[in-house]
Amino acid sequence: MVESMNEVKHRIASTKSTRQITEAMEMVQTVKLNRIQGQTVTYNKYVSKIKSVIMHLAQSHLLDNRKPSSSKASDSKKKTAYLVITSDRGMVGSYNSNIIRGTKRFIEEHSPNPDDYVILAVGGNGADFFKKNDANVSYEYRGVSDIPTFSEVKKIVKAISQMYDDGLFTELYICSSHFVNRIRSDFKAQKLLPMDRESIEESMSTGEGIGSEVKTKKLTAEYEVEPSEEEVLNDILPQYAETLAYGAILDAKTAEHSSSSMAMKAATDNAGDLISSLELKYNRARQAAITTEITEITGGQEALNH
Repeated sequence: MVESMNEVKHRIASTKSTRQITEAMEMVQTVKLNRIQGQTVTYNKYVSKIKSVIMHLAQSHLLDNRKPSSSKASDSKKKTAYLVITSDRGMVGSYNSNIIRGTKRFIEEHSPNPDDYVILAVGGNGADFFKKNDANVSYEYRGVSDIPTFSEVKKIVKAISQMYDDGLFTELYICSSHFVNRIRSDFKAQKLLPMDRESIEESMSTGEGIGSEVKTKKLTAEYEVEPSEEEVLNDILPQYAETLAYGAILDAKTAEHSSSSMAMKAATDNAGDLISSLELKYNRARQAAITTEITEITGGQEALNH
């Protein structure tokens, strides 16, 4: 009985130590979540402006006959790339599994033949999963900052754009987690390349980052541009692609921090429940031991009296 009580005491102490760790990790992730949400506000202001410019330029019908960006791949070698954004570490709840499951389903619908697609992985979990499953992982980037900077993402976009220009693939989709609120995130697949009318209108239709005044009022061409509207559009579209990629990674990181915070909260709550259960078990065992001891003393006293 004494040994059993000591084991329970050890488990209580160990669980309390674990709870302190998960509580601290929950606080850290909450701080990161608050910081990245503040950065998202700034990003939304920027993307609202750049989308507004493109939409105004579109009034000149420059997108009507716009051809996809140049790629050395021929039509007979069409291949799709899927940029999968996951985390580098665990302890993020179902965050990674939801992205991987959503990506697999999206690939099965659009590229059922393994020879028709390549994987570009941002985050170690996605890279490791698709490698283990013999997928063609042509690019991987690990160690994205907790609060990603635009310059950091620009390096990723530059590397991927070079692969596109070299003909490794002819179109690109970003597969990631979209942050809805602190308790919910949804899988999202968004076309990034080529930057043609179809993909631009698709991204515009989401309304993300567009101010209400841009979405509601009737737009007219309001800019005087030099040397020409077409050349301005050719310059701004690469910036727009970088902006979409940055937004996707920023959004994914927000969802990651939220999922990690919720996972740590659940672990803390579970630890609390386990501690309560163990303390009840310990108190019962202690009470039983005391009762046994009293019974033995009483029995011994009665034996002496006789």
